[in-house]
Amino acid sequence: MSIWGIADLHLSFEVNKPMDVFGDRWKDYVKKIEEGWKSRVNSDDLVVIPGDISWAISLSETGKDFAWLDKLPGTKVILRGNHDYWWSTITRVRKALPPTIHALQNDHLSWGGWAICGTRGWICPGEPRFDPERDQKIYLRETHRLELSLESAYKEGKEDIVAALHYPPFSSRREESGFTRLLTSYGVKHCLYGHLHGEALEQAYQGNIEGVEYHFVSADALNFTPALIVS
Repeated sequence: MSIWGIADLHLSFEVNKPMDVFGDRWKDYVKKIEEGWKSRVNSDDLVVIPGDISWAISLSETGKDFAWLDKLPGTKVILRGNHDYWWSTITRVRKALPPTIHALQNDHLSWGGWAICGTRGWICPGEPRFDPERDQKIYLRETHRLELSLESAYKEGKEDIVAALHYPPFSSRREESGFTRLLTSYGVKHCLYGHLHGEALEQAYQGNIEGVEYHFVSADALNFTPALIVS
């Protein structure tokens, strides 16, 4: 019952938006994901997918994407990314998902002795493009959602926690943020994030900060193969 992570699948079986327009790295990326996934993930494993799952605009356009994902081995837990425009209310999303896929929002998923928590996240203060007038409200809302998720695990007595965010939980200079303070204070063991692509791949941090092991899991950074988080 291992836990794996991969973000930014950018599936587009119903919406014509192939990712290979973003460079050769993305050529045949769906085939690469399927092959990499099947080479590592077993049926009793869990795969955490921190956002940007489908290019669909509406929930009705996600059917083929989730049917494809449902057929891959293991249980999947998904969180919203900035390009998941199809994500509506959590009730509607959960009703639309196949049985192997679980969506998180303000809560957690228990997996063996582990709790899987998370939220979308947002641009952190300290980033040059952070605009307080535009971004502060969303940033505070997302930190609150992460706290609700972590608190739900804490109330169930969970001490081993994997957290996932779509956005990096810190600025490009790895400055402390509301997200990192929560991850540290709740004793999170592992934190996954994605979102970064292209030249920004070089900015991504992986390593331990105050006891939290950070994993960068954008699909193109992983050669489209899920990364092992917990064995």
